[in-house]
Amino acid sequence: MAKTAEHVVVERDVAIAASPETVWGFLVDPEKQQRWMGQDVTADVRPGGAYRMEVVPSHIASGEFVEIDPPRRLVYTWGWEPRAGADASPVGPGSSTVEIELEPEGDGTRLRFTHRDLPTAESAESHTHGWDHYLERLKIAAGGGDPGVDPWLSGDMS
Repeated sequence: MAKTAEHVVVERDVAIAASPETVWGFLVDPEKQQRWMGQDVTADVRPGGAYRMEVVPSHIASGEFVEIDPPRRLVYTWGWEPRAGADASPVGPGSSTVEIELEPEGDGTRLRFTHRDLPTAESAESHTHGWDHYLERLKIAAGGGDPGVDPWLSGDMS
């Protein structure tokens, strides 16, 4: 995690055994995305288009696409919709930004991931835990493997 002026940034660098075109599909196609993250995904993949993803039961992330440059760069806003009976997340819908860059590397892809504008170290720590979990699942799915049923769907968030 890197800290900027007032916000915390999560950065990851992941090697994936698949072409940038294949990885891109797993980032923007709701059916493919559900194989590694989310149980219900809708996405209008165009600048200004909305997306909404129920990541795990009653935890819904939403935002809009900012930049689409297939299969090289994807930028979208990110945040959590309010849940009934729960305190509002400090990372509300569209309040932070996710940037993903894909670069060919040998027979595979180097994915550079940045999640910026997180308001607190605690929110960055929580998102780091989540992104580490889901980027590993993306690596498996895009690489042609089966990441299996997401254990977090049953509430096991360890």
